[in-house]
Amino acid sequence: MLHTLAQWIERHFLTFAVGFSLLALLHPPIFAWIRPHISLGLGIIMFGMGLTLEFADFARVGRQWRTVGMGVGLQYLLMPLIAWTICLVLDLPPEAALGVILVGCCPSGTASNVITYFARADVPLSVVMTLASTLIAPIATPALVELLAGERVAVDFWAMVRSVFWIVVFPLLDGLILRHLLRERLKPLIRIFPSISVLTISAVIACVVALNQKTILEFPAMIMLAVILHNGLGYLCGFWGARALGRETIAARTISIEVGMQNSGLAVALAGTFFGPAAALAGAIFSLWQNLAGVALARIWARES
Repeated sequence: MLHTLAQWIERHFLTFAVGFSLLALLHPPIFAWIRPHISLGLGIIMFGMGLTLEFADFARVGRQWRTVGMGVGLQYLLMPLIAWTICLVLDLPPEAALGVILVGCCPSGTASNVITYFARADVPLSVVMTLASTLIAPIATPALVELLAGERVAVDFWAMVRSVFWIVVFPLLDGLILRHLLRERLKPLIRIFPSISVLTISAVIACVVALNQKTILEFPAMIMLAVILHNGLGYLCGFWGARALGRETIAARTISIEVGMQNSGLAVALAGTFFGPAAALAGAIFSLWQNLAGVALARIWARES
């Protein structure tokens, strides 16, 4: 009975994500309270991923360091250039354009690991790419923002490292160790954990909607268009860029998700610290859109696997 319910929840991932988001638009308090617990929610999901993986998976990724380097290179090449081009073509106002470029210059976000899991792509590769792009961000993000937008920002290296460690690395390691020690005893938990992850990520997306309800309902059409194009082209160019460089389909899908999904929370924080609300707008909308689009993409690729 419980396993059947869990499978039903998994099959209706997109329905839950959209449904929760609509409820958040109608009545934000239903989901806004989750805000202080978002990191915990993502940590729970990463713990569940750890239960499905082996230490050998990460040893394999270590041997594929060229793929990691290529993926991170595409991340910092494609997303900033796509952002700059979109701002030029759409002729966005300076502050709005700055916000879009900020998003493009950020590293990949931890949500990419979750979407990679549901897309049945390469989770260990995704995690290592997220860590690598985050470690590079304190140098790459300010340099790219200054190059493309002529503005200076500063990224707190240790704050980013702590965040990724507690949200991604620590719970993932816990899951890996428990699987290694208990294995057979954990099979019932492993079977239902994906459904828990579906409900958790749907609630996190709804929380983002609740916190940005006014912004979304004001419908800043040009910024929304810029965000949709930016995210969509990131997925597309990331996939075909990886394929053109000789990577197989699973690796290309993983790189596509890593490239298309940004640490939009960092973009919002940087915009709020150094610029203003108008510059933070793109990051807030990107946070919502990338997750909904990522869920849809994961569903399509999971069916093809």
